[in-house]
This record gives sequence, structure tokens and C-alpha cells, in this order.
Amino acid sequence: MKSVRFDRLLASTALGLVLVLSSHAAMAQQPEKIENATPAPDTTAPVANDAAASSQATPAPATTETITPAEAAVTPAPELKQEAVAPAPQPAPVEAAVPAPAPTAVAPAAAPPVTTTIAAEPAPAASVVADSAVAERLRALIDAKSFDRIVSRKAERDGVEAFYKARDFAPIWVGNGAATDRARSVTRYLEQADAVGLEPDDYPTPDFAAASTADTLADAEIRLTAAALTFARHAQTGRIHFSRVANDIQFAVDAPNPADVLAKLATATDAGAALDSYNPPQPQFAALRAKLAELRANGGAINKPAVAKPAPVVRIPDGSILRLGMRDDRVIALRKRLDVEGDKNNTLYDEAVREAVLAFQTESDIGVDGNVGPQTVRMLNGGEKRDVRGPSADPVDVVLVNMERWRWFARDLGDQHVIVNVPDYTLTLYNEGNVYWHTRIVVGKPSQATPMISSEMKFITVNPTWNVPPSIIENEYLPALREDPNALERIGLKMEQREDGTVRIYQPPGAANALGRIRFNFPNKFLVYQHDTPDKNLFNRDKRAFSHGCMRVQDPLVYGEKLLSLVRPGENYTRARLEKMFGGSEININFPKNIWVHMTYETAFVDAAGKLQFREDVYGRDARMIALMKGSERRVADVAVARPPISFSKPVRMPAGMHAGSGGGYNRGPNLFDWIFGGAQAQPQQMAPQQRNPRGASNQGRSSFR
Repeated sequence: MKSVRFDRLLASTALGLVLVLSSHAAMAQQPEKIENATPAPDTTAPVANDAAASSQATPAPATTETITPAEAAVTPAPELKQEAVAPAPQPAPVEAAVPAPAPTAVAPAAAPPVTTTIAAEPAPAASVVADSAVAERLRALIDAKSFDRIVSRKAERDGVEAFYKARDFAPIWVGNGAATDRARSVTRYLEQADAVGLEPDDYPTPDFAAASTADTLADAEIRLTAAALTFARHAQTGRIHFSRVANDIQFAVDAPNPADVLAKLATATDAGAALDSYNPPQPQFAALRAKLAELRANGGAINKPAVAKPAPVVRIPDGSILRLGMRDDRVIALRKRLDVEGDKNNTLYDEAVREAVLAFQTESDIGVDGNVGPQTVRMLNGGEKRDVRGPSADPVDVVLVNMERWRWFARDLGDQHVIVNVPDYTLTLYNEGNVYWHTRIVVGKPSQATPMISSEMKFITVNPTWNVPPSIIENEYLPALREDPNALERIGLKMEQREDGTVRIYQPPGAANALGRIRFNFPNKFLVYQHDTPDKNLFNRDKRAFSHGCMRVQDPLVYGEKLLSLVRPGENYTRARLEKMFGGSEININFPKNIWVHMTYETAFVDAAGKLQFREDVYGRDARMIALMKGSERRVADVAVARPPISFSKPVRMPAGMHAGSGGGYNRGPNLFDWIFGGAQAQPQQMAPQQRNPRGASNQGRSSFR
């Protein structure tokens, strides 16, 4: 019995000893295991200033191995069980032997999740250039001398300073250290400025991607501002200033206000479209813009793809000019080609054939004389309308200079307005954007060009008096009078000498008056106007540059009727009523509302059928402008130049020894006219159509023509 009790006591003692030893072993190993799983808190405490440093401060394993205190309490258990294999059949006390110490050891490890989160964030704000820093650099840059080199024009420098100062120098092209959508929109537009006839190299845009500091961003801001302002000015007033082309061009160009331009761009939804709005709004400009794109796409080819003309049913053989009353076998072909009623095999060029020819010539816009000459034959056989219709230079260059000239005109041409196209020798009256009436005109000869201006027509004069311009008196009439004292009287002109010794030469109203029976008056410094003429034959010619600069209208009474129907509607001013006013006294019909007259030089334009048309460079304006675009003056072509004033109204004094009076009948009329008017008809009544009048008010004693 004692032996059994002793054995049990020994077993209990051994078991207790094993438990104590095992417990101590587990306690000694548990802290080492927890520390290896979770980094100590003090190793993650420093927070790096950039993403790279933050990544190094928090090793990747720490992010994936982070554990909670509860997990730490049971993590070592498997190892503990492996080491605590004992004969005792009761494992529960072994687990209970790992209690409270675990939470105390794991608690500081709560920091690693925070460290992991910081490492995943983007770079801190210290690495981005603040807009406020760019604003401060803008303020300094605008005050610096280098600002003058970036923005060269004083008006634009003042506008830039006023604009940015009003917004405390906050940038409009930069945000959060980079280019804004607004900057990208304007940059894209300026890089394609050639689409509107301008040169992208004139508007250099900065590289915002290379700007990384407040200084470089502020510099890029100002440079894009300067490029945008230069473009807006060129788009609205022209890359070439008209004063560099000729001294008979005068427009009131109005450059946009720089501060207003920037304000518009800063608030626009589409800044590129806002910049585009400074181009001319006229449909003529828009049509040329589209044709420019076509020309470039087609390698300079005109009006492609071409549409072949159908071959005429009957071809007219070449030969001598066919006139009324002639008999010729070609008349048979002519009758068939024009479908003249009656016997198609009749060889007589009778009135029916002539009427058909007149109608064809009118429709084809060629010389209307009722005769069949080489040009009419060419047109009847499907040829081109005129020999002078091709461009005088590269088609692209011609379109470019015509787009440029549209920039000189006012943005609003007027609800009712007149367009004179000198190289086309035509006049067109518009009403509310639509063609109201169209006719042929005669314009100034190359040596005495019709000027380019815009002016308001204020009244019509029936039975005008022609006051001879001082330039013609001094340069032509006085020398002629030295040779023939009776020359003026013989051609219906009168001369009087005023008390101050100045001379006036004039022609009273009448059928033979140089201005015809009606004159259209729009005051201008060049003293030109539109008028009737007794010399009608010149309208049949294709090239009609014969006057001293005024415009002779083919159908002046119809023109008067059309004008008065717009400005004095309901008053029944018809051609017949105007004709009844003919007499020996001037009659002025005032306009309650003025009508703008715009005298253009369109050597390239798009016709009503959508075809690009070209005309001869009669006065050499295209050649001059192309030279400005491509020559040594290019960089300063937009700067106005001073030209000597042109005086057309300076009174002429009577030379010593000459008296204002008429002499005998020394008849040298035809030679006198040939000399004065450069080949005009020898008949006296045909001389005067080439002259001009003053502002249309003969009672002011002012002369016309330049």
C-alpha cells in the first residue's frame, strides 16, 4: 500500500516539474517570436519628405505581415505544442500558460498600418509650384526690363500690366504648376494659324512641359500672352499695314484692346475659338479660307476636282468678225448653236442672230457688242470666259493677300452697302446680306488708280456740274491753253479767275457733261465718286481701267432707282422719274440714311456658284503685298509708315501773262483730247467721262479726282 502511494507521489512530482520547466521555456521564447513578426514602433516613426524616402522607411513585408494583438496571442502556440510533448494527457493547461503577457508585448505594433498608408500617398505639396509663387514672379517679370523684349508694343505692354494687375497677377495659362486646358487650346490654334492666312512662326508658343519653376512658368505665361495678343491684332487689322502698299489706300483700322482680349480669353469656354473670332466675319473671307484649304490639299490646283464641261452641240469655226448684215456660212452654225428661231440654214447675220448673240454675251459676262469675234467664238465653243482671269502669281499667295485685305475693312459693312471690286470692274449693291443689284463699271487707269477706301454715300446729284480737279488744271489744261486759248470753250468748259488769283474750270450741267446726268456722292479724301458717262462704248470691253480714278456706272439711272428704293422707300423714285429731272440745274436728293461704299481690290474671290475666281493684278497691289510677305520688310510689315499727304484740292493760280478768257476758233480739239486723256475718243463730249468731282457739292467750289 505504501509502495503504491509512493509511486503516485513520484509521478505527481515529476509531472509538476515538467509543467514548470515547460512553462518557463514557453515564456522565454514568446517575446522573440512576436518581435520578429512586427517591427518595433521607433523604426517607422520618421516620415519622409518624398515618396522614395517613405518607401524605404516602411519595408514591404511589414505591410503584409502586420498582425493584431489577438493574433499575436496564439501565433506561437504550434511551436509550443511541439516542444511541450509530455506523457501527461491534459493539454488545456498548456494553452492557459500563454495568457496576459502577449497583449502587453503586441500593443506598440499598432503603428505599422499608419506607416504603410503614408508610403502609398502621392508626393507632398512641397514638390508642386504654387500658383501664388507664379503670380509673384509674374509681378516681378512685368516690372523688369526684359518684359519689353517679350511684349514689344507699348500699347500691349500697358494692356498686359493692367489686366494682370487687376487680377493680382494670377496666371490664366498656368494652374497647379502646369499648362491649363485654356493654354493648350490657344497653343493648338496658334500652331495652325496658316489656316486663316497667317504664319504660325509669327506667334511662337512656349513649352510648358519644360517649365518646372515659378520663374520658368511665369516666363511661359507672358510669352503665350504676347503670342495671343499679336495674333489678335494681326487677325483684326492685318499682318501688312496698308500704308506700306500704296498711298491711295485709307482705312480706319481699329486694333483690339489688349486687356479686353485677355479678359475674353480668360473667360471663354473655348479660348481657341475666342481667338478665331478676331478674324474678319465677312462671308467673302470665310469662302476664301475654305478655298485656301482646298488649294493646299490639292497642291495649288484650282477648283479641283474639275468638272468637265459638256461639249457644245455645234462648234463655230474661226474666221473674221461676224457683224449685222453679213452673209457667211458660219452663221448657219451660229443659228444652230444659239437655237435662233426661223430658217437654221440662212447665212444672213440678221437682227434675230444679233439679239441671240447679245444675250449670250451678257450671260457670259464678256464684251457685249452683238458681234462674233474671237472671244465670243471661244466662249461659244466652251472655252474660258476671259484671258485675264487667271491668277497673276501663285494661287495660294493670291488668296493669302486677298484674305489680308479683308482685314482692313470694318467688321460691319452695313445692312445696305455697296462693294466696288476694281479688278473685276463691277459694282454690287447689297441689302441685308443679299445681292440687290449688280452692274459693270469703268475704273481708274493704272497710272491714276481708283483708291481703296470705305465711305458713306450721302446724296445723289441730278444734272451735276463738273469742277475740274486742280491737278488736271495745272498739269493738263493750263499747258494746253498756252497752245490754244480757245480749247476749253470749244469742249464746253468754262474758266474763271477769282479775286485771289486762283483759277476755277468747270463744265455746266448738260447731256455732254463729263459726269453724265447723275452723280453718286460719298465724301472722301481722294475726291472720287460714282457717276454717269456719255461715253458708253467702254462698257463692252473686258478690261475697263480708263478713268482718272472715279467709277463710271453702266446703268446709273437704275442704280439711282435701287439706292433710293432702300433709303427712301415708298417715294416712287423710278428710272422714269429721275429722267424727268434732267435739265440745266443741279438737283440733290439727300439720303435719310447713309449707305456705305466699300472699294475693294479682289483679285481672288468665290463666286455665287462656289467657284474660286481670279482677276488680273491691274495696279500691282498683289505683287507688292507678296513681296512684303516674303521679303526683307516682313518683320516690320505690320508697322505703319508715313507717306506724304496727297492734295487734290489745292487751288491753282493763273500763270503770269495768261488771262481767263476765250479766244478765237483755233480748233485743235482732237489732239488736245488725245494728249489730256491718253487715247480717249476725239469727240469733245467723250473726253470728260474720265474726270472726277468733289464730294458731290459743286456749289462748294471744290474739285474732284486725285
